[in-house]
Amino acid sequence: MSTAAPSKTQKTAGYDVPRAEGKCSVSGRIIAAGEKYFAAVRETPAGIERLDVSPECWDGFDKSGLLAFWQTILPKGEEKKKIFVDDEVLCTLFERLADAVEPAKVNFRFVLGLILMRKRLILYEGAQKKDGRDVWIVRLRGKEEQLDLLDPKLDEQQVTEVSQQLGQILNETL
Repeated sequence: MSTAAPSKTQKTAGYDVPRAEGKCSVSGRIIAAGEKYFAAVRETPAGIERLDVSPECWDGFDKSGLLAFWQTILPKGEEKKKIFVDDEVLCTLFERLADAVEPAKVNFRFVLGLILMRKRLILYEGAQKKDGRDVWIVRLRGKEEQLDLLDPKLDEQQVTEVSQQLGQILNETL
């Protein structure tokens, strides 16, 4: 696996998930607007690193050490996203699901958290172990209160299923 130069992000007290650069981190091939690809993030000493991987390279891509990944479509420059639910509602939903223990709700909140990170509405502060489980420490942009985000260790199929559920709520492809 080759690694791309770190993506541009704003430096804040937390980490931002860098935006797509439109280039496969494995092959170097340009990802065209409107094309599906996989986005992955991992923590490095410098912060969160984003890796965009074309579908033809995904199966052979080394997924060890990833914090998360999702399948998405590179937007067209002039394309305006259709939003069914506004960002404030999504952040409120994320906060309200904080005490959820049911696996479906925990999985939903985790993927929602990833989406909010991608939208730069949640900042990643770090990670720790609690009761033998990986918990990310995050905070909503503009707020000081830190929140726990349980990493349920979803497999690729579970991420796809939850992403489809969220996509229906957001009225967009995730």
